Amino acid sequence: MESTDELKRVFDQFDANKDGQISITELRDVLKAMGSNYSEEELKRVMEDIDSDQDGYINFSEFSTFWSASSDAVNAASELREAFDLYDQNKNGLISATELHQVLNRLGMTCSADDCVGMIKSVDSDGDGHVNFEEFRKMMNASSIPSNGDGSKP
Repeated sequence: MESTDELKRVFDQFDANKDGQISITELRDVLKAMGSNYSEEELKRVMEDIDSDQDGYINFSEFSTFWSASSDAVNAASELREAFDLYDQNKNGLISATELHQVLNRLGMTCSADDCVGMIKSVDSDGDGHVNFEEFRKMMNASSIPSNGDGSKP
């Protein structure tokens, strides 16, 4: 979203009765108009996730917070895909030890082909000798968990 004005216009599209808040009915109607068919249970979960003050409505502040978090998640997913694609030199959806070795050496990191085979094995959960995007994502998420300073995970 470019600006608060644009975000306000999106919010106003959801806020059909213009009372400054989005009810579960208004949320359902807009999602339905966009082609989504959420069950009552799913709608309640969405409301609970966004409605931080738990008053049964989404106000503009809550909507803004949700929208920012969603945008951050989309950007992070896009960056992760770009990183994967950097290593997937032949664009077959898999990273081989050879591709890893080539890219790491181009980046100035010195490691042997055997080191790269070991790195691939350490995250290759399906045992095919390659890292697919899901394995790459899990590895990157695991490496972003902070340590306790002594190398252990919390």
